[in-house]
Amino acid sequence: MLQSQPAPDTADNADGDAIAQLAARLKAAGDPLRLEILRLLSQDSYSVLELCRIFDLRQPALSHHLKVLAQAGLVNKRREGNNLFYRRSSHDDRLQPLFASLDWLPLAPERAAKVEQVARERAEASRRFFADYGNRFREQQELIAGYEVYGPQVAQLLKAGGAALEVGPGEGEFLAELAGCFRQVTALDLSATMLARARQFAGERKLGNIEFVCGDTREAAARPDSADSIVVNMVLHHTPEPAQIFRDLQAALKSGGQLLVAELQDHKQDWAREACGDLWLGFAPEQLAGWAQDAGLQNGRSVYSALRNGFQIQIREFLKP
Repeated sequence: MLQSQPAPDTADNADGDAIAQLAARLKAAGDPLRLEILRLLSQDSYSVLELCRIFDLRQPALSHHLKVLAQAGLVNKRREGNNLFYRRSSHDDRLQPLFASLDWLPLAPERAAKVEQVARERAEASRRFFADYGNRFREQQELIAGYEVYGPQVAQLLKAGGAALEVGPGEGEFLAELAGCFRQVTALDLSATMLARARQFAGERKLGNIEFVCGDTREAAARPDSADSIVVNMVLHHTPEPAQIFRDLQAALKSGGQLLVAELQDHKQDWAREACGDLWLGFAPEQLAGWAQDAGLQNGRSVYSALRNGFQIQIREFLKP
């Protein structure tokens, strides 16, 4: 039986539309400053005000460039409270050779210094919150998702082994799970206040195989190929650079190791910023998968659940080949 073919003019129109769209995107990217913006937005999201500081531009000028990039589909924008955050789009495979070439280029030293300053300020804001409100944090966190919501499900995905790392152990509950499955456990937290609470929990339960380290995930990356499993429970939305977390933890994992992430899906409940110190209002599942893939990790198992208060939890497993 003969199959019908699309009319020639229909196919020509489709090809013409695709060429026009590609031309528009290349034209939007064809500016040195906009290429720098695309280079910066490849791994992290930045607000308009942060980008103004990094590129030393007034907001109207920067907003014009962002508008051009957004209209061409080269960047995505997302509202986080009162701020708009931008990140580079990755849905057009035809532009991947351009992006790959762009990403090989280092940031100018003055740009890199300002990016580092923004990251330090984000981290300091998170540190201050937990130093000031650590005693209230459990109460506030229960309003979103208590440990009993995600902890047991994460535990079911654990693969027992020699060494495990938990980033941001909070009150320390999950350390009990890890201490029973691994010979050696490391608890890593940027907040000395929260790390002390986790240490107290471990002491009360006589968990003797846990090392406590105060620092960020660069401490983990400095111990390459050291962990069989790494757990990050409800932490990413507090961190200044989630994409960097994935890169650091990939380095710390052994080949064949697993990274388990329990995290909020993206939401619009802005009160969580002040009440719980959240820097980000959750993440879309594809955003976590994209960061993991960029870091050299592969998708594993996934569990999704909706809570009665309107929040949604995603529990993701990523594997190091």
